[in-house]
Amino acid sequence: MSSKISILLVEDEDNLHEALKLNLELEGYEITSAFDGTQALKAIQSEYFDLIILDVMLPGIDGISVTETIRVQNNDVPILILSARNASADRVLGLKKGADDYLTKPFNLEELLLRIQKLVEKNKKMQEKDSAGDVYSFGKNTIDFKAQEAVTKKGERIQLSKKEVMLLKLLIENRNEVVTREKILQAVWGYNVYPTTRTIDNFVLNFRKYFEDDSRNPKYFHSVRGVGYKYTE
Repeated sequence: MSSKISILLVEDEDNLHEALKLNLELEGYEITSAFDGTQALKAIQSEYFDLIILDVMLPGIDGISVTETIRVQNNDVPILILSARNASADRVLGLKKGADDYLTKPFNLEELLLRIQKLVEKNKKMQEKDSAGDVYSFGKNTIDFKAQEAVTKKGERIQLSKKEVMLLKLLIENRNEVVTREKILQAVWGYNVYPTTRTIDNFVLNFRKYFEDDSRNPKYFHSVRGVGYKYTE
């Protein structure tokens, strides 16, 4: 798994795209290129990114619509919009639809790099949510993350695999919020490119068997169709 920060660069102007790509790679970022909105959405479906740099004026689907689509899918990846239009209405619209920052062309490269760094750092902080601690109890269940074991509602002590512990921790630290499949695959399995997998489903089914009173009618571990999974208390 690459530890480099991965950025999706969506810009249809070839010269600017190349110049940005080169400069960002020199800064140590890993760049994936897209030249229109459709390509961008395809890339976002199949890969994890730490940041998206998005031009507003794109062929086909424009940058604002791309932003809107990403947010509708519950994806909270930071988005930095680039626009040749300086109208404050455009800026407001971009931010309203879910962009995190907005830069007007022509821009200063150093300013762009600073804004990228800020967004990436903010995203990292967001992902390091309140820690669940070493031991966590809910209902009649107790999970010991360090010892990788749990005591179930029936008083049985079970060993948990490393991946089970990581997934439980991620869901519990984001309690009452949907965690997307993409985020889980990236955080637990370290996939930058998503496989088509039912792995997470199988893990969640196991959790229900271990911890739920009625695994068909779960109280704690929920699947949110087409989006991801959620732990509720």
